[in-house]
Amino acid sequence: MAKAKTSFICQNCGAVYTRWQGKCDACGEWNTIVEESQSGGIGGGPSQARRKGRPSALFSLSGETEEAPRIVSGMSELDRVTGGGFVRGSAILVGGDPGIGKSTLLMQAAAALARRGYSIVYVSGEEAVAQVRLRAQRLNAADSNVQLMAETNIEDILATLASNAKPDLVIIDSIQTIWTDIADSAPGTVTQVRAAAQTLIRYAKSSGTAVVLVGHVTKEGQIAGPRVVEHMVDGVIYFEGEGGHHYRILRGVKNRFGATDEIGVFEMGDGGLREVSNPSELFLGERNTQAPGAAVFAGVEGTRPVLVEIQALVAPSNLGTPRRSVLGWDQPRLAMVVAVLEAHCGVRLGQHDIYLNVAGGYRINEPAADLAVAAALVSSLSGIALPADCVYFGEISLSGAVRPVAHAAQRLKEAEKLGFRQAVFPTASAELPRLSGMTSTQIGPLADLVVRVASGLKKTNA
Repeated sequence: MAKAKTSFICQNCGAVYTRWQGKCDACGEWNTIVEESQSGGIGGGPSQARRKGRPSALFSLSGETEEAPRIVSGMSELDRVTGGGFVRGSAILVGGDPGIGKSTLLMQAAAALARRGYSIVYVSGEEAVAQVRLRAQRLNAADSNVQLMAETNIEDILATLASNAKPDLVIIDSIQTIWTDIADSAPGTVTQVRAAAQTLIRYAKSSGTAVVLVGHVTKEGQIAGPRVVEHMVDGVIYFEGEGGHHYRILRGVKNRFGATDEIGVFEMGDGGLREVSNPSELFLGERNTQAPGAAVFAGVEGTRPVLVEIQALVAPSNLGTPRRSVLGWDQPRLAMVVAVLEAHCGVRLGQHDIYLNVAGGYRINEPAADLAVAAALVSSLSGIALPADCVYFGEISLSGAVRPVAHAAQRLKEAEKLGFRQAVFPTASAELPRLSGMTSTQIGPLADLVVRVASGLKKTNA
């Protein structure tokens, strides 16, 4: 009998090695390489038997196409992130920190879909049926016709689905608990997660049923298991939020059937998640308009404009190396903005501690926030508050120039709708709308912003 081949697979990134070693060369993690059977692991197929291939049909790019049919949940924030609803035959991966509300969101979505007449199957691999029922009662979803299943074996799950009427949507909570007979490793390992996800995706494509996979995240904030799973599915959605805040953000980072970087905002309460139709009002609800170091940034997430407050605190430091603390933004980008302010604007920040925070725990991922951050830093250093009815957006280059950013019209329209009367943004910004109730100030070099803040200080002293 031939000896079974084994390979050594990193449980963090999925890299394969021929022998064991303490550190993974691909991701740099220690003690994550585990020996697994190659017959059921990465590189192995469903069976050792080889069959002769059969030819497949070839098609041209031209021809009649149909828009992908969608399953609309009725939850506007969820439908926005998915691009208008779940596409039949697609696979969506939902990730988030433990306790962030992934199961709560999907239970509410399953109940909403069931009330609209869709057939929903909720497969729980972490909780018993009684526990899922208790959550459904707390969320007022117990009256919906959602079918529950507490199972972790993928073969048993598919057999159960095949023995009943084909469902419209299947929710797997979570993919790390599912295991298959074709792999010898323990549930949650790279081999099991990849094999189970591949089997479920094959079921979705062949049956036309939409499949939602729930995935846990690592301490770095990435979905646990092999990154190849993210490439296999049709969409990847992250459910974000801070433990000290009551709101949650649903962010789409991959979507083959819609726009990426879309966000949906929810508020966590005793009765579950409540949709927030206007997130800008939520992020600006409790700001102090008289405090220095606060600037309102007009951002865009996907197709949605969002206004959020950026807070900066600049204080003299007695340390040899001043502190730089950032929450909700990129710390290297803060260092770049500080360097440009010192080199091209004469703003001395080298002997000051800098604390930067995005209000509400929101995280900004676009460089258009550079101008708002610079305005908040100069305001905190000078001790004068910025105009309460002014928004800022623009990208700062290393030469000290302020570069235009995309979607300037959407940013300005959202600011005007919320009552802002002033806007500071780069020159040469395209597609500017005609705003009757808003005064716009276009600046070229970053030094113009510093002069603008200083002129406000002189008016206050006068």
